[in-house]
Amino acid sequence: MFEGTYTAIVTPFRDGKVDEKALRALVREQIAGGVDGLVPCGSTGESATMNHAEHERVIAITIEEAAGKVKVMAGTGSNNTAEAISLTSYAKRAGADAALLISPYYNKPTQAGHVAHYRAIADATGLPLFVYNIPGRTGVNMLPETLAEMAEHPMIVGVKEASGSLDQISRLIQLTGGKMTVLSGDDSLTLPMMAVGAHGVIAVASNVWPSKVCEMVRAARADNFEKARACHYELLPVIQALFTETNPIPVKAAMAMLGKMSGELRLPLTPVTEPNRVRLEAALRNAKILE
Repeated sequence: MFEGTYTAIVTPFRDGKVDEKALRALVREQIAGGVDGLVPCGSTGESATMNHAEHERVIAITIEEAAGKVKVMAGTGSNNTAEAISLTSYAKRAGADAALLISPYYNKPTQAGHVAHYRAIADATGLPLFVYNIPGRTGVNMLPETLAEMAEHPMIVGVKEASGSLDQISRLIQLTGGKMTVLSGDDSLTLPMMAVGAHGVIAVASNVWPSKVCEMVRAARADNFEKARACHYELLPVIQALFTETNPIPVKAAMAMLGKMSGELRLPLTPVTEPNRVRLEAALRNAKILE
């Protein structure tokens, strides 16, 4: 149900406020680019620096512009379970198809704490949930056995996996046996992950090149790995340039280069450094994304 290419969309800002016009245009462009779904208010969307009103507004605009043409998986995670329930409940009322929730950061819960956190949200909201495992940001790795335990809950339907370990991802797929949809949380590992059984990606690179990411994922899903591999190597220099600094610093710079939005960030994020800006521009030009 939640397979294919989902774009973790950036949040356009202008003069300190959400640029609603640019956001609407971005959503329409992503749909035209062939994506299967959109993920507003994730890490790429700078949700950590948006207040609740902004958070809700971005989700509402995305759902309105998507108009049922693609699925919307709203970012609603928090390290406060009660807050995550509140954000997820709003997403359900607004019409989201699912929610993506980062595992609790800073608190560093045990594996049992993770299970209790997600079960509480699933029980309270009744919205399909995707767990987001990204130990590089949260400080805790959710083990395959933990995710397999979560998969027994009917509303915990998938995981965005960004542990970076193909061994761990393979073990997860073995243990869940199709009960949990596995999406890549690392753009550069999407193809290797799909080769071992993942179902797609929640991507950053598709903000700037949706058609190519979709082409790769669809080829892999059709077991056409020769074509998927060719797409992977076309994408790789762009992906590498998009991750020279903390996401979403480079991707917002790229979107500004393409004239899609201002590229404005919120502190504590700061503009891309000049050497990385030069590398990013070269990658976009070489891929003919930027003329």
